[in-house]
Amino acid sequence: MTPREQFLAEAAKRILIIDGAFGTEIQQRKLTEADYAGTLGLSKDQKGNNDILAITRPDVPEAIHRAYFEAGADIAETNTFSANRISQADYGAEALVREINVESARLARRVADEFAADGRPRFVAGAIGPTNKTLSLSPDVNDPGYREIDWDELVDVYREQAAALVEGGADFILIETVFDTLNAKAGIMAVREVERELGREVPIMLSMTLTDLSGRNLSGHTVEAFWYAVRHARPLTIGLNCSFGATQLRPHVRSLSAIADAAIMVYPNAGLPNELGQYDELPEETAALVREWAEEGLPSRKIPQLDAATRLAGLEPFVMAA
Repeated sequence: MTPREQFLAEAAKRILIIDGAFGTEIQQRKLTEADYAGTLGLSKDQKGNNDILAITRPDVPEAIHRAYFEAGADIAETNTFSANRISQADYGAEALVREINVESARLARRVADEFAADGRPRFVAGAIGPTNKTLSLSPDVNDPGYREIDWDELVDVYREQAAALVEGGADFILIETVFDTLNAKAGIMAVREVERELGREVPIMLSMTLTDLSGRNLSGHTVEAFWYAVRHARPLTIGLNCSFGATQLRPHVRSLSAIADAAIMVYPNAGLPNELGQYDELPEETAALVREWAEEGLPSRKIPQLDAATRLAGLEPFVMAA
């Protein structure tokens, strides 16, 4: 079976669970600059460069992957949200992009295969974040036509990362936290280029993030508009991440589920941040809200009964429609 076929076969049986946040888990370990920098000798401070830990402290992401699988996760995201040329330029680590992604994917693959020895498949999603550039909007209020990056450059940035993730063993490419639909389309083009190079399919997962309660992303697209803009890519999954908490996200999940002919993926924030930018919602509260989704038949009327998610306090839910 291909990765797509195996994934959909498992999703038809039960709700699949994706792992949770990496950044907060890493922060709890109180790592020092030396932990991040290792012996690479880079000229810039590396503290906060979570992606580079795949090279300098691989034991940290490995332990996080292991903890999420032990809690019941079916899918591991690689720790590569910012492992692209644009984001790594902030740390002077552009030359390490391929190595970071390959090693991150290999690490996740190794742990996933270890847990899959029990007969239940485990999957690896190669995570690609949105970068801090946008193709649709100008960062200069005095020049609305200005763009910091063009289409061809962003496609190449995404292609470099996607190719390395697949080389390292990722089953799928997850283009997530999409605040600009045109950026997502550049990501899709990049994965298609990788497919042509490899001569095989590389399944794509797409996850949009909403920036206001009206249900639009930064480039102004509703969930319905986003779906119709990317449907041609035949995504393995389509969904929403971050944005608001489960309560505010519910109507938008319902809208997407009503029109999409792909599996639905949702992993919300722990509610909305307070005035200090912190989250008051406890893991148990988030888990209870997501359980309600499943019990009510969201995001699909044919959704299987919730099982593992009730045990996954602290895990982001990967809610699948059969």
